[in-house]
Amino acid sequence: MSLTKETDHIRHQDVPHQWHIVDFNDVVLGRAAVKIADVLRGKDKPTYTPNADTGDFVIVINAAKLKLTGNKMDDKMYRHHTQFMGGLKSFPARLYLQRNSEEAIRRAVWGMLPKGPLGRRIIKKLKVYAGATHPHAAQNPTALAL
Repeated sequence: MSLTKETDHIRHQDVPHQWHIVDFNDVVLGRAAVKIADVLRGKDKPTYTPNADTGDFVIVINAAKLKLTGNKMDDKMYRHHTQFMGGLKSFPARLYLQRNSEEAIRRAVWGMLPKGPLGRRIIKKLKVYAGATHPHAAQNPTALAL
């Protein structure tokens, strides 16, 4: 008699992917990003496998209406480098969210995902829109409670 157990390995092709929708109207960015990252990875499912894409698709609407807690609107800085000498660009959160709030949500969720090929595949399942309309109505997304 063998004492080893058979483990079922789940492949991403075998897992049905559902669609969820999140309304960011007066929602705190960090708290929502944690929940979104868990759904994208599939950590809310019993079939979670760390090395496979078992998560669902997430649609974020009203991204322009998100909130930050405390003094983060003025104190938090978003930075990127142009890869040229002296090319560090910094923007306060208030200005950055006015220009591209979709990218702020994407960056917050990306910080909570694994880096590498699996993380790059997972982040593609996040669809972010500044307004209330989105082109994914045919997928019949269900509301995701935050």
